[in-house]
Amino acid sequence: MAMKEIKWGMIGCGNVTEKKAGAPAINKVPYSKLVAVMARNIEKAKDYAQRHDVPRWYNHVDDLINDAEVNAIYIATPPDIHLEYTRKALYAGKPVYVENRWREILRSVKK
Repeated sequence: MAMKEIKWGMIGCGNVTEKKAGAPAINKVPYSKLVAVMARNIEKAKDYAQRHDVPRWYNHVDDLINDAEVNAIYIATPPDIHLEYTRKALYAGKPVYVENRWREILRSVKK
């Protein structure tokens, strides 16, 4: 059985995504590719995308979440916005990778 490629959309383009996570890590994993990034500042998103060979960039989270090619979301933002973005992605039917606040997120999504 062939593995389905995970086509990531990443929300946030901060320092953690330059070395620990983000494009360098995602693109090293077999069947995994970063296809879109989002930052509130469109120039920051564009710069990150161009430096890491990411084909699309956005400055609105809904645009990234609703990108038809994106089939998983990595949330790389400060923790105070994790809940909102996680809920949006899950309600859009996309799997989410987020590092913090899972208990709070799960309680909220169950409501």
